Parts: sequence; C-alpha cells; structure tokens
Amino acid sequence: MKITAQEEYGLRILIRIGSCMDKDGMSIPQLSEAEGLTSHYVAKLTRILRMEGFINSTPGNKGGYVLAMDAEKISINKVLKTLGGSLFDKEFCGSHSGTFNLCTHSVDCSSRSLWQMIQFIIDHFLDKVTLDDLVNSEKGSTKIFDRLLADKVW
Repeated sequence: MKITAQEEYGLRILIRIGSCMDKDGMSIPQLSEAEGLTSHYVAKLTRILRMEGFINSTPGNKGGYVLAMDAEKISINKVLKTLGGSLFDKEFCGSHSGTFNLCTHSVDCSSRSLWQMIQFIIDHFLDKVTLDDLVNSEKGSTKIFDRLLADKVW
C-alpha cells in the first residue's frame, strides 16, 4: 500500500491551513513556500479541498484559504478519500480481472475478503482521527493513540 503524493501534500496543506493563526488564512504563495511545492500544484490541491468543503477561500489582496469548519469536524478519512480514494472499493475487482472480462475469482475470492477487511480497519481508524488531532506537533499527536486505545479501536 502506498500513500500518493496528492494525499500526502493535500493533507499537509490542510494541516498547515488548520494551524494558521491568521484570520485571513494562507495564500497559495505562502502555502507553496511553506511546503516546498509549486504554486500550480498547491492551487490544484486547494481547489480539490475547497470543492469538497474542507476549506474556503477569502478574496482580495490579503485573501487566502481558511478552514470551512472546525478542525475537530474534519475527518481524516474523508480528506484522504477526497484526495486519493479508497484502498479498496467495489470497482477494484472489475479493474483487476486480468485478460478476462470477469475475474476468475468473482464468486469465491479470499483476496477480496482480505482487501475488504483491511479497508474496514483503515476506515474505522481514520474515522476517529480529525484534523484537530493533526494540527499539533508530532509529539502532541500522541493523544490520538491514547484516545484510540481507550476507545478499543484495536
């Protein structure tokens, strides 16, 4: 399993916006400089995040991007699915059928069961993690694991 560049950079941009103390938010040039990304790529990612309702843009010279809702209401699972989709979805089998029109394991498939279980566990975990959990430093984010352990997610 791999995390795509779009998922990583999009999440980093959202964390950066969520951490911003300036009420005007952060502009594309500011985000670009802070994250070491091209302005074009930041514009693409902020467009995706804005269209999905995670951020709002504020117009004008001092305009920028701000969170569209409180950070504790932004599910990391939804963010990652917006940026890159699910690890496993219903179309997966149809697109991995080999040279046949239908997968030879379409009726009884143990690998599909594995992927479904992995997706269930990932979804269950990431549904519990919010942007608010991530806007703190890495040391501060240990509260996520403490909360998840207390919730018996594992």
